[in-house]
Amino acid sequence: MQRFGIRIITLWIATAGAAAAPQAVDDPLTRPIAADYAARWLAPQPPARIYGNTYLVGFRKMNVALIDSGAGLILIDGALPQSVASVEANIRALGFKLGDLKLILSTEPHYDHAGGLAALARDSGATVIASASAAKALRQGHSDADDPQFGQLADLPAVTGKLHIVRDGDVIRLGAVHVVAQATPGHTAGSMSWRWQSCQGGRCLHMVFASSLNPVSVDTYRFSDSAHRHIVAAFRRTLARVAAMPCDILFTAHPDNSGGDAKFARFERQPTPNPFIDPGSCRTLSASYTKILDDRLAGEVKHAP
Repeated sequence: MQRFGIRIITLWIATAGAAAAPQAVDDPLTRPIAADYAARWLAPQPPARIYGNTYLVGFRKMNVALIDSGAGLILIDGALPQSVASVEANIRALGFKLGDLKLILSTEPHYDHAGGLAALARDSGATVIASASAAKALRQGHSDADDPQFGQLADLPAVTGKLHIVRDGDVIRLGAVHVVAQATPGHTAGSMSWRWQSCQGGRCLHMVFASSLNPVSVDTYRFSDSAHRHIVAAFRRTLARVAAMPCDILFTAHPDNSGGDAKFARFERQPTPNPFIDPGSCRTLSASYTKILDDRLAGEVKHAP
């Protein structure tokens, strides 16, 4: 597998977070997107410390992770605009202040994972971090034609505040935490996964928050089209990369993509032994979505006109 150079990026963050902006009756940054459809993702889930300094502050079918660096908080993904108030309430319920949020890492520029970024960044003063391709989509509020789902995705509130671009292999440092950016294109051209270590009781584990790996598209899009060979090749490299990641605890953007919803349900009932600890979870995820991609390609060939 190709190895990529690593840049170490230390972001100097002001010690005082921005005060939360007053919420208008009709706030354009939290205006619901596809409310009826999206409701299936947003069943409430209690915020929870999963391991060490790592928490989940999202929903039953939509993961949002939180890392306490000791020098501020790092959030991964922002769910939807209409879920921002719940994410912020979950952060506060853990005893943190919204102004403690310094960085928000984005996996992909789709409305279900990035729709809440603009409001969360505004309310906290945090810097959003994304790949170059994703940052472009976040700035303009929509994906480009290189996205297999282009044309069917709802626009999202554009990120107008601080937005920092990272490359594959970059290391984001805040306090005692180092988060590695891992490019995982395929589902979108700019998809980024994130990995770090969390320690508890003297035991340090490798944590991974993986971007979506699902080869979904608009009805007219064919991954098997010769014009899309580079996208399929990127998917193959991503799947191999995910399988090779050091990975003791895996979170996926949609928890049911990796059985994370079932793991959280078991965790609620009995946190010991921790059901999230599974050193084979990234290999299992990769194998599952390799089959899904293979089946998609075979189906396209079988039903080709």
